[in-house]
Amino acid sequence: MSAVMDLVGWAAGGFTLIAFSMKTMLPLRVAGVCANLCFIAYGASAGILPVLTLHLALLPFNMWRLAELLVLRRRTAEARRGNLPLDWISDMVRPRDYPDNAVIFRKGAPPDNLYYLESGRVLLEEAGLELGAGEIFGEIAFFSDAKERTLTARCLGPCRIAQIGERQFMDLYYRNPAFALYVVQLVARRLLQGVSDHPEAYRPMSATRPDQAAVTSY
Repeated sequence: MSAVMDLVGWAAGGFTLIAFSMKTMLPLRVAGVCANLCFIAYGASAGILPVLTLHLALLPFNMWRLAELLVLRRRTAEARRGNLPLDWISDMVRPRDYPDNAVIFRKGAPPDNLYYLESGRVLLEEAGLELGAGEIFGEIAFFSDAKERTLTARCLGPCRIAQIGERQFMDLYYRNPAFALYVVQLVARRLLQGVSDHPEAYRPMSATRPDQAAVTSY
């Protein structure tokens, strides 16, 4: 029995060494959980209370972080497929109700917020693009040097829309990789579609030279 516990102790040390040598977080946490389990078994059998107590405390923490990483991995895969759920945005900011035909922003206006359409339909007029519930818009403003909207956004019927300011949006962008990937793919898809179908909509109103080509925001 002592030999078996010695092997468990050596295994615990080996998993700890593996965890410290990992370059990515997911295998690091898996190795950490394995090390915790081995140290708990070793500490309990050998009666080493400091080791047992330490790893009983570390195990839930490592398992919690591992679960977070698995959820993030799943959301990143959803973002790659373009179907990342965004309804959690409405829990962060209070949505605002807009009446039918209300203008959310006009072409040439300075960019202010990112918008999440909780319910209703929105038309991006110059591009002829109709958005439905669950979509975001106004995102390109945060990645452009030009400081004006290229499209007018108008409600097609009553709408409920959440607004996210620049600071809050950038915080989400840097802290949530799945959301960041989704936004980058959305920007690329809408730019390619818009420039292909309606290139005139992406000529900035404030251009200083006829040959100046700048992609602004909606």
